[in-house]
Amino acid sequence: MTISIEKKIGYVFKNADLLKLALTHRSKGHLNNERLEFLGDAILNCTIAQILYERFPKAKEGELTRLRASLVNSRRLLEIAERFRLTDDILVGLGERKSGSFLRESILSDAVEALLGAIYLDVGLEAAQERIRVWWEEALKNVSPASTLKDPKTALQEWLQARSYPIPVYEVVQVLGPPHDQSFLVRGKLAILTETFEALAPSKRIAEQMVAEKFLEVCNAFK
Repeated sequence: MTISIEKKIGYVFKNADLLKLALTHRSKGHLNNERLEFLGDAILNCTIAQILYERFPKAKEGELTRLRASLVNSRRLLEIAERFRLTDDILVGLGERKSGSFLRESILSDAVEALLGAIYLDVGLEAAQERIRVWWEEALKNVSPASTLKDPKTALQEWLQARSYPIPVYEVVQVLGPPHDQSFLVRGKLAILTETFEALAPSKRIAEQMVAEKFLEVCNAFK
């Protein structure tokens, strides 16, 4: 596991125990990644705030707050977790794995923050911030004060309607987990594209927003 995950995240740990801890969910035992997640969350928010402060010197506090919220949220963290295929490496209890709930958004997104906390403890703040800049590179390219004014579903629908294209269709493909802790796998289709996109989230609304954001990235490339 260690060599594979380190290659995926672009960082080699000096203390391999920190890596293992970062990937250990609380269902596995009392030694888990919750404290590292807490630490990583603070580092992530601070680092993204600094990047935005430096990049947009004319942006007001409210704009910077919205920008940070668009970059530091469960949707963004899940995208990174999926990019690294963290489901291959997360250590969960047998009950979690049998139920399939180890796939749910919170476990994966928390693991990303825990990895940042582990990197910080391994060698220091600079290394953790460097990973944030790399992992969030694509998201940071597409962000601006104006980009936070509309949610992805609304922005996508307006883009399509302005060009007289049909609106997207969203469908729930699968519902995972017990009734009190469900995750929804949603698939989206656009008439102008042959490819479809899917997203997994704890609510249909969030999953649809995630799918819409993926479509927006493709549609904006048409401009």
